[in-house]
Amino acid sequence: MPVVAEAVRFLPEQLQVEAIGSARAETSAEIFPETAGRVTRVLFTAGDFVRAGQPLIELDARQERLAVEAAQVQVREADQLLGRYRRIEDTGAISYSQIEAGETALASARVALEQAQAALADRTVRAPFAGYIGLTEIDVGDRVNDSTPIAQLDRRATLFVDFPAPEAVFAALRPGQVVEVTPFAEQSRSIDARVVTTDSRIAADTRDFIVRTVIDNGDDTLRPGMSFRVIFTRNGEARAALPEQAIVWGGEGSYLFTIRDGKARRVPVTITSRRDGLVFVDGAVRPQDRIITEGVQKVRDGQDIRLVRPPGVPAQNVRVGAG
Repeated sequence: MPVVAEAVRFLPEQLQVEAIGSARAETSAEIFPETAGRVTRVLFTAGDFVRAGQPLIELDARQERLAVEAAQVQVREADQLLGRYRRIEDTGAISYSQIEAGETALASARVALEQAQAALADRTVRAPFAGYIGLTEIDVGDRVNDSTPIAQLDRRATLFVDFPAPEAVFAALRPGQVVEVTPFAEQSRSIDARVVTTDSRIAADTRDFIVRTVIDNGDDTLRPGMSFRVIFTRNGEARAALPEQAIVWGGEGSYLFTIRDGKARRVPVTITSRRDGLVFVDGAVRPQDRIITEGVQKVRDGQDIRLVRPPGVPAQNVRVGAG
């Protein structure tokens, strides 16, 4: 039986993984007041870029200002009293314990002043870091407390894209590796995302783990919360790679024919993947085997075969009856 055959190649199988990832800002915080009160001023507009420490809202602070003034008076009085004690301590008209009491009273007054100043500062909600402020439902006159959300603040010049990956690729994803991500809002755009870390454990129910990648958003076109298609490829185990036409299908599954001692030998195989017109198979295929690629449909196990030269192949590359 005249056939065309070629040497088998062993290539690393490539596993392509696709996942859906979600973006989050490099730094993100939901802003809450430190204390309860009535809003007197709202000092930002949704979408503004705010600086670290910039005031966002102010609460009614009349009582707190009075408390600071009262504490300042107490500090001045305690300081003046202690000063009088020290001026006369060498005369013996005052005891050492009275001086200690004066020092304690001054220290206590200063602590009370710091507490009053802290309470006054809490009446102004400030940005904890620089970033873009989101929408708010707070208006002047609203009453808020420490569980009332003010707005979301995001530093988004850099975005993290987190996605789940199957346990099988755990060893293949390491910090520094690059994967391809595509925003669903702009599917013609492909972005290289660098892996920064992976979760510390595999989820027992889904058998996957979270991978965190980072992308640059210096042009500010992407937003936290966006979804991304994540694609990456890893090299797996080296397997026999054959042209698709070398595979024959029968009642017991797929198989191919090798040439051994001038005869066709049937070898059952399992197809594990396909790539660029090649099939990767698992079976008893040896590196030195030659695989029948043309005329395979008429070949029978154990049949004598004759190799012919396919178009474009030099004659010296064909060995008739070779195993």
